[in-house]
Amino acid sequence: MTETGAPSWVEAADSQTRLGFGLALTEIAGNDESVVAISADTVDLIGLRGFLQRFPDRLIEAGIAEQNAMGIASGLATTGMRPFVCGYAPFITARSMEQLRNDVAYANQRVVIGAAASGVSLGVAGGTHHALEDLALTRSLPNMTVVVPADAHQAWHATHATRDIDGPVYLRLGGRMAEPAVTPVDGPFRLGKADTLREGSDVTVVACGCMVEPALRAAAALADKGLSARVLNMHTIKPLDRAALLAAAAETRGIVAAEEHHLAGGLGGAVAELLAEHHPTRMKFVAMPDEFAIVGPTDKVRERHGMSARHIEEACLALCA
Repeated sequence: MTETGAPSWVEAADSQTRLGFGLALTEIAGNDESVVAISADTVDLIGLRGFLQRFPDRLIEAGIAEQNAMGIASGLATTGMRPFVCGYAPFITARSMEQLRNDVAYANQRVVIGAAASGVSLGVAGGTHHALEDLALTRSLPNMTVVVPADAHQAWHATHATRDIDGPVYLRLGGRMAEPAVTPVDGPFRLGKADTLREGSDVTVVACGCMVEPALRAAAALADKGLSARVLNMHTIKPLDRAALLAAAAETRGIVAAEEHHLAGGLGGAVAELLAEHHPTRMKFVAMPDEFAIVGPTDKVRERHGMSARHIEEACLALCA
């Protein structure tokens, strides 16, 4: 515990989902000797120095070889081990998609994939290092669970929740930048159950990951203009919270989906697929357009491509006009 009474991992996570995941993984390994970490050159990115010091025989450094890392994880899972693959989101998905599909998802292996530096969090590194299609890739795979924590608190709890999932899991994590807390330190994490962070009756904003905090700011700005916006933190992309979405469609005038991902195949696509079949609803989408992102500081990249609180606010106003 820290002087503030918060668990020690809170300060160590430094408001970053990638570190919340690494710290939780280290704690899980301390209670389960079957847990092994496979790093694709991510010991520092994921914050695994503590894991390495405590369990040097249970950390495998695969290097910049994501296909090998995925194959190693699948092989270990067949022996009863609990592998956690730690990689950069743009590489652990796109580069090792064949192994992810055939060795992990098709075989329904109990493998957890911690994918850091998602979206445009590596904005200055350019298009090769942007992960804007990873949700589309992973949620299209049968057996796969897809989780996008909104902050470090949720990353910690979501990582612990993987203990109860008998199959592959994709955990989408941020980069080396602060992600403001939007959930309580001790907030419960329920797989497939969205968090209602703000009640509202006019419009619903369904957001995930780094777009949840901007969604809350947009809702506050809308309130000043007389518009009541509900905000759902849809941390689980697969399986979706059908009940929360159907209620939002029935109780508000429309839904705005907000994510740091391409328009095709991500959270917005998943929400639209569900509602088109069960409750056709007016929708707007705040996401990366069908183009590759510019190179630059992450905040400027997000603003340039329409992924900000201002864009969420504008989408809500347009939908309710």
